[in-house]
Amino acid sequence: MSWQDFLARHRVGDVIDGVVTAQAPFGSFVESDGVTGLAYQQSWPVGTRVTARILDIDPERQRFSLAAV
Repeated sequence: MSWQDFLARHRVGDVIDGVVTAQAPFGSFVESDGVTGLAYQQSWPVGTRVTARILDIDPERQRFSLAAV
């Protein structure tokens, strides 16, 4: 799915499923529908399937942030 498809399907507040693809000191990167977002202050192991809520979408920078549900 492309970034434009992601924007058409999802809004702030939606709950999505994804897979953790990478870790950083400030959170976990989660891929959902082919697009990767950041779950701040979440430390999930790489490969973990997670359910998270979309907190913010920044279309210009093609980024979105998540929080654990």
